[in-house]
Amino acid sequence: MDLRVKVAMARGHQKIQSQQKNAKKQAEAKKAKGHDQKTAAKAALVFTCGVCKSQMPDPKTFKQHFESKHPKVPLPPELVDVEA
Repeated sequence: MDLRVKVAMARGHQKIQSQQKNAKKQAEAKKAKGHDQKTAAKAALVFTCGVCKSQMPDPKTFKQHFESKHPKVPLPPELVDVEA
């Protein structure tokens, strides 16, 4: 009877050590991974439409958006020289 209690306690200790080791391993893997795709994609959206507040990654897409979605509004000066 006494032997079973010691085995259970040893396994409990091993379990805790294993969980701590796994948590450390997961944290290192997450740190090595760096950033996630969602954050990177959000950071890439640098142009914002002044009319509808949509975000675009580059001026070409921004001009195409502006011409198709807001044809009656005059083109902003930063998009005049951009080729679509």
